[in-house]
Amino acid sequence: MTTRTISTKALVIAMASAGVIGAVGAGAYSSARAVSAPQTVASVTTVSDTAAPATLAAPLVSMPDFSTITSRDGPAVVNISVSGTKKASNEESDAIAGMDPDDPMAQLFRHFQGGAQGRRGQQQQQREVPTRGQGSGFIVSADGIILTNAHVVKDAKDVTVKLTDRREYRAKVLGSDAKTDIAVLKIEAKNLPTVALGSTKQLKVGEWVLAIGSPFGFENTVTAGVVSAKGRSLPDDSYVPFIQTDVAINPGNSGGPLLNSRGEVVGINSQIYSRSGGYQGVSFAIPIDVAIQVKDQIVATGKATHGRLGVAVQEVNQAFADSFKLDKPEGALVSNVEKGGPADKAGLRSGDVIRKVDGQAIVSSGDLPAVIGQSRPGSTVTLEIWRGGARSEFTAKLGDAMEKTPVVASADDADASQGKLGLALRPLQPQERREAKVDIGLLIEDTGGPSARAGVQAGDVLLAINGTPAKSIEQVREVASHADKSVALLILRDGERIFVPVRIG
Repeated sequence: MTTRTISTKALVIAMASAGVIGAVGAGAYSSARAVSAPQTVASVTTVSDTAAPATLAAPLVSMPDFSTITSRDGPAVVNISVSGTKKASNEESDAIAGMDPDDPMAQLFRHFQGGAQGRRGQQQQQREVPTRGQGSGFIVSADGIILTNAHVVKDAKDVTVKLTDRREYRAKVLGSDAKTDIAVLKIEAKNLPTVALGSTKQLKVGEWVLAIGSPFGFENTVTAGVVSAKGRSLPDDSYVPFIQTDVAINPGNSGGPLLNSRGEVVGINSQIYSRSGGYQGVSFAIPIDVAIQVKDQIVATGKATHGRLGVAVQEVNQAFADSFKLDKPEGALVSNVEKGGPADKAGLRSGDVIRKVDGQAIVSSGDLPAVIGQSRPGSTVTLEIWRGGARSEFTAKLGDAMEKTPVVASADDADASQGKLGLALRPLQPQERREAKVDIGLLIEDTGGPSARAGVQAGDVLLAINGTPAKSIEQVREVASHADKSVALLILRDGERIFVPVRIG
């Protein structure tokens, strides 16, 4: 298993770098983070000798007893080692093994391992190479049920769990759920130490939290920090409202517990946001409430299920808020509704803005899959929708996410200056409508001004403007003439429907 390192716009899975046999398992460096105890500050007023001195002291700040938490809960935190294989090209295999592809020894190695097949083309030069990785986990029941991250045990053929008393067990993966990054393991043992489980709902921003895990293979490492935010939606197509912290999390910490000041597990450390591939002050944990829900399903059935609404959504920015006359830029803008899906049957359509689900506010578009994904297939949800400048409610019966994965659309958020739309339009020919699989729409032949700067491209098909279907050029011109600050264009591009905000004033 290799650590997934993505650019500045993405996330890094906090798992130990894997290697081929002969490679070094952990990095040759470590990091430390000092937590200073707050100082008592006193304000003293000096008076005459005949008057009694007055001292005003600030109240003492109570610090959690990290040592007690660690000694009590540490034995229930385990180190997880995994091994497996992956297909890799010769060059990738050399990189995994720590060999320079241009090194003569590497070339000789490829020659003997590849044989005659290695000279037949790149497609036949791939081979199975061994991989290894490490992570963390914690015991939630005395009979050997362990929680960790799904990415820790992904593609693993052998999983070994090591306790703090140095006992080791072969573990069975009862099931894993990629959408929430939760996996459940089972070892054959009894009377094991366990952790107490808390509730994420009672967790407060600014509260002290503690992480225990095996960063870079250093077992039972303890780091501390505070909760930075709750309910974070991340661009990773997951169903998780993450807990953000500033606790030092590094490769190998994945799957370990995040504990509150009472020693209760409130989350599972899962990801970091990084430009370097290592910890840079921002880390994320899966709420324990989500993890327990998934664990209970996996223990009972071997898998986890998630609800599906059947919509593609995108973010509501200020330009969209102005276009749809929203009081503030919040909600999930529906750019496409799957035909015959739950949302379609409920009456939703493109241009609707989902503001609430069962009374729970949808602030960011990423909040929607997190809320829907935690609901069971077949359950009924009430949706508060903003349509045509007014609120309305719809009831939808959710489908199963395993049947079809919903798509989160993206849009160019580039700003545009004042001016007209800058669109050159013409009606679609019958053949073009059949190829695009649309009944109405206008072909955008050229763009300029605000539309070009907003990212609209020649060849796009304009389907609607501010929720009004684009049936004719005159209709588009009429809607645009009544727009105040911006308009929202629903366009079809490469088979995908997305909204693009165009600021015109």
